Amino acid sequence: MLTALGLMTCLPSASPAQAAVEIAPHRAIYKMSLASSRNNSTVSDVRGQMMFEWADACDGWTIEQRFQLRFQYSEGEQVDMSTNYATWEAKDGQTYRFNVRKLVNGELDEELRGTAEAHADRPGVARYVKPEEQEIELPGGTLFPSMHTIQLLRHAADGDKVFGTTVFDGSDTEGATEINTVMGLRKDLAQDKRFDSRLFHGKIWPVRMAFFPLASDDAAPEYEMGLQLLENGVAQSMLIDYGDFTVAAVLEQIESLPRPRC
Repeated sequence: MLTALGLMTCLPSASPAQAAVEIAPHRAIYKMSLASSRNNSTVSDVRGQMMFEWADACDGWTIEQRFQLRFQYSEGEQVDMSTNYATWEAKDGQTYRFNVRKLVNGELDEELRGTAEAHADRPGVARYVKPEEQEIELPGGTLFPSMHTIQLLRHAADGDKVFGTTVFDGSDTEGATEINTVMGLRKDLAQDKRFDSRLFHGKIWPVRMAFFPLASDDAAPEYEMGLQLLENGVAQSMLIDYGDFTVAAVLEQIESLPRPRC
C-alpha cells in the first residue's frame, strides 16, 4: 500500500539537492497469488485481487486500496479476507485521515478510523476514533504513505541506494513503522502494449523494503516487500514476503485518473 502511481499538480517543490518527482494519479488492478511456501508454512495457496487508486485532490492525495484474497490452509480450511483502505493526505505531509475495514469470511473483523499529524522537528500524534478512542505519539520526521513514496523516488533518482524512515498509515493500532529501503540500479522500462504508454514509460527501479514495528525489539522485519517501481510511482509488480510464504502481485490493468481543476 506504499507505491503509486505523467504528472498531475502541485507537489511540494524539491530542494536543489533533490530530484523532482512527477506522480501519475491512476487506478491499477493487480492479480495476487502464492509465489512460494516454505515447508513449515500452513498456507498452501493464495488467490485474489488488489485494486490500488492514487488520486490528486488538489491540496492532498487520496489513496483507496481494496484487497480480496482467499487463503487455503494445509489442514483444508479456506478463509476469505477483504480489506478496504481509504486515506487522505495533505501535500505538505503534515495531516492525514484514514479509514480501514477488514472482513473475514464476510464478517467484520476490524475497523480503524482516525486522523494524524506529523512534524519534521518534533513528535506528531495519531488519534483513533475506532476501534476505540486513543492517541499514539509518532516520532518526529514520520512520513505518511504518499510522502514516503515521493521521498523514496527522490532518493532513487538522486542515486541513493538506501533510504530509512518511519511511516504511519493507520492500518493497525501499533503506531508508526520503521521502513528500511534498498534501491537497485535504474533501468529503462521495457514497452508493454497492454498498458497506456502515458502511464507505463520511463525508468524503473527494483526496490526492497523491510518493515519493523517500532514497538517490537525483534531484529528481523515483520515482513518484506519487493517492488518494480516506475519513476512516476506506478508499481509494475510486488512480492510480499511474510517469512514462511510469499505473495506476488502482478499488474493486470491500469488507467489514468483525471487531473482536478484546482
